[in-house]
Amino acid sequence: MFIEEIVNSYISNTVETYPKMHTSEELYKIYQDTFSTDHFNFEPKGLYEPVKHIMSIPGKRIRPMLCLMSCEMFGGNIKDALYASFAMEVFHNFTLVHDDIMDKADIRRGHPTVHKVFGTNAGILAGDAMLSYAYKYLCMTPASTLSDVLDVFNKTSIEIYEGQQLDVDFETRLDVSEEEYIKMIEYKTSVLLACSLKVGAIIGGASKEDQERIYNFGLYLGLSFQIKDDLLDTFGEQAKVGKRIGGDILNNKKTFLLINALKKSSTEDKEHLLHLMDEKNEDKKIAEVKEIFNLYHIESYTQERIEKYYQDSIKYLDAISADETSKSVVRQLAEKIHGRDY
Repeated sequence: MFIEEIVNSYISNTVETYPKMHTSEELYKIYQDTFSTDHFNFEPKGLYEPVKHIMSIPGKRIRPMLCLMSCEMFGGNIKDALYASFAMEVFHNFTLVHDDIMDKADIRRGHPTVHKVFGTNAGILAGDAMLSYAYKYLCMTPASTLSDVLDVFNKTSIEIYEGQQLDVDFETRLDVSEEEYIKMIEYKTSVLLACSLKVGAIIGGASKEDQERIYNFGLYLGLSFQIKDDLLDTFGEQAKVGKRIGGDILNNKKTFLLINALKKSSTEDKEHLLHLMDEKNEDKKIAEVKEIFNLYHIESYTQERIEKYYQDSIKYLDAISADETSKSVVRQLAEKIHGRDY
């Protein structure tokens, strides 16, 4: 049985029996029950086992949740947005597979990365397949909204690739500004959150004005989200974050923290930071870079920026014409994303 037959059966027999408004927990269960990893139980296994591997790693499923919540917030039926929500998650995981290959990352959410288990060639091909499947499921959106949905998704995918290239370009630069960094994470991370929300809004019948408001809500929430990721990579708890603390430091990643440390530090401390980029003792490197971060209060400055972008996002959510009850589920998820320590 093909995936669309399975999903259609589930939707017709289950989703329509739910009440109009759902909690985030109910939406998560509907999504998880509908799109199990068995949907990629296809041949040849050399192609689909890597896909199943990345899709089965536990995650927050933020993008599909935002898509479904947005659809319902504007009065739509989530059954019309389920395929699109799955497309957002498949596309997101496609970008992770290729990103891990480019970063030579061994761990993703506490699990071995696809290329680590199956090899680089398998990872590249699996990612390519996932991109095609993302478009396949997106094209199952109701015909009346498909053109607008594809427009925002195509724009988003191009921006993500541009953001990834900017990230690569930054690897060889020591003069990356905070403004350049913000543009990079906007493209690499924020736009897909914004796209997920706007796609849900389009399917849900939102006005053009509210489509833009929900998009900007997602854009600023995404900036806050990514900067917090930078913060947690250095100052989080390994057991909660699911990867080694200090990985960005070891890889000399131009994070929000490092960029501002280079900008704020004295000539002597800046030279020390640059020297530490070649340090082979990993524990020494992490400890001494964090010392410089602490000396210049980089953690607290980063927290301030996280809060600013979060509050900017909430202003756009407040401006949406839907009533507060309809917005409450989205607001609660935003608060959970903002307050996370993992």
